[in-house]
Amino acid sequence: MVGTFVLLMLGGLVVALSVLTGRTGSTDPYYTYYSNVTGVKFGTQVVYEGFPIGQVVSVTPEPSKGGMRFRVDFEIEQGWQIPKDSVVRIAAPGLLAAVTLSISAGAGPAALLVGSEVTSEEGGDLFAVVSGVAEKLGGLADGSIAPLLANVDKAVSSVNKMLENDGEVLVRDVKLLIQDASLLVADISRRIPVVIDNMELIAADVKSFSGELKAVATPENRKLLEETVANLNNATSDARSAMVNGEKLMTAMNDMVTRNDGDLHRTIKDARYVVESFSRRIDAINENLEGMSRNMLEFSRQIRQSPSLLLNSKPVTDEAQAGGGAK
Repeated sequence: MVGTFVLLMLGGLVVALSVLTGRTGSTDPYYTYYSNVTGVKFGTQVVYEGFPIGQVVSVTPEPSKGGMRFRVDFEIEQGWQIPKDSVVRIAAPGLLAAVTLSISAGAGPAALLVGSEVTSEEGGDLFAVVSGVAEKLGGLADGSIAPLLANVDKAVSSVNKMLENDGEVLVRDVKLLIQDASLLVADISRRIPVVIDNMELIAADVKSFSGELKAVATPENRKLLEETVANLNNATSDARSAMVNGEKLMTAMNDMVTRNDGDLHRTIKDARYVVESFSRRIDAINENLEGMSRNMLEFSRQIRQSPSLLLNSKPVTDEAQAGGGAK
């Protein structure tokens, strides 16, 4: 009985180990490469989209030009199809769970040949990331938070000292400020009714002005304004036409002056000759006019003294002729 019990227990142990390791039947081999195989060893479970299909059978280091890399051989259930574009990663399903080789199924219809390489993708080390974050937080605490807390402590100390030294003065100033604010509020309260009355007066004036404006803005006045605007537009058009005509006239005069330049020069030359001749004889003309003026004055004086001279006058002897006969 004891021997039978021991044999049954050994058989149960073998079955349990087979189930746990996934070696309960025929398998197909595959392999992949990683530069870091932390947590991967013989017996590491292989899952396909979370479903266990096999285990790792060996991890072999292989030197290469880019450094050391590790070949991971694993076996899965016989006949399990893995698409060619599938990717296998080193992953942990939970924070405290064991590491697994997790195969993400590809979308291609073609499957990998048994014994071929599965494309790998380096997975992140959660603990390394957490450690890096912890180091950064530690550096932040030492380099930034500690000085900030020190500055805050200094500021609080300064405020406390200020309150201890000038607290009474500050309280007195605050009281004065409150009193001034109360006076200001009271003054505003007194002025508000006056402001409201003024606003009502302004509203009444605006209403009256709007009524007067409506009375002025009759259809007849609007028509008159429209006619005035139309007349102004016409006057503007006439002024523009006059400006255009003036420009044309100036152009024509310029053309005329340009074409008759020689005649104008001759006319100016003749006028200059006439003026020069007149200026040369102006002295003689002035003397004759002056003599004629004296004679007229003498004649008028004699007539005033003796008007009968107009009737009894005798011819005047020409002294020049008399002098010639005597000779």
